[in-house]
Amino acid sequence: MNANRRGAVFSPAFLTRLLLRRRRAAPCDGPACKIRARGRKESADGRFALVVYNDSLRRKEPVLKELKDKRKQLGNLDRRILELIARRQHLAAEIGQIKIRQGQTTRDFTQEKEVIERARRTAGELGLPGSLAERVLQLLIQNSLAQQEQQRVIHQAGGSGKRVLIIGGAGRMGRWFARFLASQGFEVQIADPAGPMEEFSSIEDWRTVPLDHDYVVVATPIRETRSILADLKACSPPGVVFDISSLKSPLRNELRALVEAGIRVTSVHPMFGPDTRLLSNRHVILVDVGVAEATEAAERLFQSTMAGIVRMSLEDHDRLIAYVLGLSHALNISFFTALAESGEGAARLAEMSSTTFNAQLSVAASVAEENPHLYFEIQSLNDYGTESLAALLYAIEKLRSVVRSGDEEAFVALMDQGRRYLNRRLKKLPSS
Repeated sequence: MNANRRGAVFSPAFLTRLLLRRRRAAPCDGPACKIRARGRKESADGRFALVVYNDSLRRKEPVLKELKDKRKQLGNLDRRILELIARRQHLAAEIGQIKIRQGQTTRDFTQEKEVIERARRTAGELGLPGSLAERVLQLLIQNSLAQQEQQRVIHQAGGSGKRVLIIGGAGRMGRWFARFLASQGFEVQIADPAGPMEEFSSIEDWRTVPLDHDYVVVATPIRETRSILADLKACSPPGVVFDISSLKSPLRNELRALVEAGIRVTSVHPMFGPDTRLLSNRHVILVDVGVAEATEAAERLFQSTMAGIVRMSLEDHDRLIAYVLGLSHALNISFFTALAESGEGAARLAEMSSTTFNAQLSVAASVAEENPHLYFEIQSLNDYGTESLAALLYAIEKLRSVVRSGDEEAFVALMDQGRRYLNRRLKKLPSS
C-alpha cells in the first residue's frame, strides 16, 4: 500500500449504508463525494472490512507542504530580526559608553522622539501601521536605556571599597537591593534566616556580627522592621541605617528613638517592584526623619540612575500612600471579589469580555498574585488607611444612588469631574 495514502477501516454494514445513501443523493463535487472503496483489510479477529480512502486528503498534501515552507521562512526571518536586535543592543552599549565619557545624561527625550517619528515614517513607507512600529521601538529603547543605566551604575562605582548589610536580603526586594548595590561596587552581606544566597556572603542572624558596615538596609515585612529597628538602637551601628517599608507611620516611634540615640537613620520607599530593570519614570521616596546627612547618603545610592527622587515627611507619605497603594489595592481586591462571588464563571465572562474589562482584569490579576500578607499590612497598619477606604465606599454609594435614581445629569457630572481630574494629572507625567 502506498505510504502516502491515508485511510480508515469501516465495517461492511456501515459502508453499505453509506453507499446506498450516496446512490440516492444528487451528484456533487465536494470532499464527501470523493470517498472510494480500495479493497479490503483483515482485522485482528479474522473478519474483513473494506478500506476507504479520502482523495481530498491527498490533494491537501501540497497545500500542507506549502504552509510548512512558509512557516520555515518565518522562522528564518525571526532569527534575522533577533540578530539585528542584538546588533542594535551592541551599538546602544557603545553609545552608552560615549555618553559616560562625555558626561551626558543617559536619557535624551529629543533623540527618543526623533527615533519614534522616524520609525513611524518608515512603517508608512512599508505599508505597516505606525502604531506597530512605535510599540516595537519603545521596547527596544527601554531595553537600551536599561543597559546604559546599568553601565553608568557600574562605571561610577559609588560603593567601591564600602560594605553594606541587608537584613532580610533573601526576600524579593532585598535581593533587588543586594544586586543593585553590588553593581555599584559595594561588598554586600545578607542577613536572613531563610538561608544563604549563593551570590553574596550570608549570615542567619545579624546580631552575631559586628555592625561596622557603611550602610544597613532593613528589607523585611513591616512588623519585623519595627522590632529590628528597636534592636538596632541597642547596637548603635556607625553607618547609615534605612528601611524600605511601604508604610512609615507604624515605624514612627522606632525611627524617632534611633534619631534620639544619635544614629544616622533615614527612611526610603522604592515605588517599584523587584522585577524592575530600568528606573526611568520610577520614583524613590525619601522620608527625612531628622538626620539630613543620612537622607543625602541614601539619595547618593540612586544618583547614577534615572529614578525620580521625591522627598516628603513621614505623615505626608502615609497619607498619600493610603490613596496610591491602599485605594488602588482595595479597588482591585473589591473587583475580583465581586466577580468571584457573583456566581458567574470566569470562562463565561472571558467569552464576552470588553476592552475595559480586559484592562481591569489584567491589573486585578496582577494584584491577586501579590503577597497577601504585605497587602494586608498596607491596608491595616497605615494610620491614614481608613480615610481612603471611606472615600471608596462613599464613591461607590454615590454612583449607586445616581444610577438608582435615574439621574443622568449627575452621572455625566461624575464622568466630567473624573476626566478633568485625570487630565490634570496626566499632563504632569513624564513621557515614556
